[in-house]
Amino acid sequence: MMQYKLMVRFIVLSIFLLMTACESNPPAPVIDRMPQTGKPKLPVAKPVVKPVASSKDWRPDNHTVKKGDTLFAIGLEYGLDYKEIAAANNILPPYAIKIGQAINLTSFKTKIALPDTSKTEDGVVISPIQTEPAIVGKQTTAEKPIASAVTPVLSEPKAMREAYSIEALNRKPNKTITQKPVIAATSEPKPAETKPSEPKPTEAKPSEPKPTEAKTSDEESITWTWPTQGKVVAGFNEASNKGIDIAGSPGQAISSASGGKVIYSGSDLRGYGKLVIIKHNKTYLSVYAHNSKIVVKEGQSVSTGQKIAEMGNTDSNTVKLHFEIRRLGKSVDPAKYLNQN
Repeated sequence: MMQYKLMVRFIVLSIFLLMTACESNPPAPVIDRMPQTGKPKLPVAKPVVKPVASSKDWRPDNHTVKKGDTLFAIGLEYGLDYKEIAAANNILPPYAIKIGQAINLTSFKTKIALPDTSKTEDGVVISPIQTEPAIVGKQTTAEKPIASAVTPVLSEPKAMREAYSIEALNRKPNKTITQKPVIAATSEPKPAETKPSEPKPTEAKPSEPKPTEAKTSDEESITWTWPTQGKVVAGFNEASNKGIDIAGSPGQAISSASGGKVIYSGSDLRGYGKLVIIKHNKTYLSVYAHNSKIVVKEGQSVSTGQKIAEMGNTDSNTVKLHFEIRRLGKSVDPAKYLNQN
């Protein structure tokens, strides 16, 4: 009787422990492994269209002639050769213009290339996938394709199992032998005109930068030298003095501050006296005013340090050189450019 009671208690205790274990372990989640219908949607990298960089060329497309304007003054204001402006607007010598006349400057403005929209934000180039190679020339109905299919034939390496050992573990693996695909060609000769070109690779390659019409790096790399010797008696002031004034003696040599082309030589601009303007590139020109004598002509090419005039006091109360550097027609402080050299 005692043994029967112990057996019953043991069975009840076992059932109780089993039920407790089942409650503490929740059932495993059910995962749906059925194949999904339709094609999976892959993320598509969309090209990021960045805003076009604003041009540093402040010059307008057109200039409306005001009272007191001359073609020479307009050329100096926008850093252009007055003869080129005249040619672009069909203005003949003596280059007379009228108040209210529109002078077109569009062809002289510096253009900026559009950004490359084929790149994503991460800099990855989006290249179209070429599905079929381009065929050079036309293929007639009588001609047959060169190869019906490209079937890679692999003979090596073969997968083999080897018993585990220290020697096998330390042994270096053999180099994988890459077999080229074997093309099953027909017996007919290969026509020259129907040679298919190789398909373009779809690997992402960095695109070459598109050059702008005006190469800014080349335009800015100019070596400047002082046009004459003397004391700077007046510095640059954007409101009252468009350049610097260098004092000297009458007849003192004035030289070109950098190589370029003489685009103006004369005394048609009020307040400048006998004036020389040299254009160095599409961005920069230099101005030499109040000379007593000019020794160069318009259209003449000059080198750095070449004599172009002699110091004087035309349209000035004192003997001096008024020197300006203009960037896209806007006056800049010449001292900042000259002191760099």
